[in-house]
Parts: sequence; C-alpha cells; structure tokens
Amino acid sequence: MDNDTICLLKECDSGSKMAVSAIDEVLEKIKDGNLKELLTESKGHHEELREDIQNLLRENHAEEKEPNPMAKGMAWAKTNMMMGIDESDATAAEIITDGCNMGVKTLCRYENQYKAADKKARDLCHRLISIEETLAKDIRGYL
Repeated sequence: MDNDTICLLKECDSGSKMAVSAIDEVLEKIKDGNLKELLTESKGHHEELREDIQNLLRENHAEEKEPNPMAKGMAWAKTNMMMGIDESDATAAEIITDGCNMGVKTLCRYENQYKAADKKARDLCHRLISIEETLAKDIRGYL
C-alpha cells in the first residue's frame, strides 16, 4: 500500500476511536430512550467500520493510530464542562453534533491531503463521513 492510503486509513482509525469515545462520554447521561438508541446504534456503526479499517491496516503491516491526546483531552474537558452546567439531552446532542461536524471537516481535509489513497481507503473514509453526517442529522430534533 502506498503512503497516502496508510495515512488516510490511520486518520480514519483515529477519527472512529474519537467518535466512540465521545458517544461513550455522553451515553450514560442520556434520558430519552430514542436518543440513547440512536447514539448506541451509531457507536456500533463506528465500531464496525473501525474493525474494517484496522483489518486493512493489519493486512498491510501498518499500525493503528490513537487520537491525538490533546484533542481527546480537550473534547473530554468540553463535554464534562458543558454537561456539568446543563446535563440535558439537548446539551448532549449539541456536543455530539459539534463532534460530528468536526469529524466530517477533518476527514474531508485528510481525504484532500491524501489524494493518492486507494479506492478501499477512500470508500472507508466516505463511510465514516456518512456515519457522522447521518448521526448529526438524526439528532437535530434533540438540539
């Protein structure tokens, strides 16, 4: 595999881990059963995709990529601060929506940066973008 393919897969791996972490951070505080179900379902989609990404990385003897500790720490701090002020489903939906939007923006940037990535990597990136966009759309009613 070429370098662009590996780099794009690693960024998708990191992004999917960040998404699961963000969902886990708010999931236990959700009161509405439907919202909890949407988040749990999306978490499952992220985990399935992450497995596909990691399998492809392993096949090509490439390492996984953990999310940037600074970004993860800042997301954790923001989540806990906002939920500490207002532990509502609307606040959780806002946090997740912001995360989805940031994820889509970041993934699009990486897709543009790693233009030579192969079709499999690009398809996985598009799947992750789609999961993020769908979740943001599905939870709009809770904002």
